[in-house]
Amino acid sequence: MKWLIASDIHGSAYYCEKLLCVFEREKADKLLLLGDVLYHGPRNDLPKDYAPKKVIELLNSMKDRIMCVRGNCDTEVDQMVLNFPVLADYGIITVGARMIYATHGHKYGPDNLPPLQKGDALIFGHIHVPKCYEKDGILIFNPGSVSIPKENSEHSYMLLDGNNLYWKNLEGEQYDSFVL
Repeated sequence: MKWLIASDIHGSAYYCEKLLCVFEREKADKLLLLGDVLYHGPRNDLPKDYAPKKVIELLNSMKDRIMCVRGNCDTEVDQMVLNFPVLADYGIITVGARMIYATHGHKYGPDNLPPLQKGDALIFGHIHVPKCYEKDGILIFNPGSVSIPKENSEHSYMLLDGNNLYWKNLEGEQYDSFVL
């Protein structure tokens, strides 16, 4: 199964549309969203083409192909308009014997790891900066932000294809790859 992994759309219709084009281009089976779907949050500027109602329409059109975890900007009112679950604090994906713990990152993250074993992986969003490293035998990944990248990073995502994880920008240029 091929997963497209993205975080922090923050209500940008422009970048949500680009992300869904990437989803089709990559021929992904599922979209894993790591939170902060509709609201830009009080610390962020408005992203390009801020239009949460359009983002709702775009994502609801593919509701059966989305797994989403709750970000710090996601609330119960978002669940009232989105037709897929958005309020779970985490999701679990397995790749062989490896468990991938997917979360937004505002509760569990690299500095406050969830209960994981060596060889498992944590994938999180929240900081809007791509990260790929190992800490105490646990792989740590962050796809960056789709709409509001920080620290001079690009608008980016990750693609999990079997045991391979690729980090790319929205134009499809690959930055790095990992074997899980």
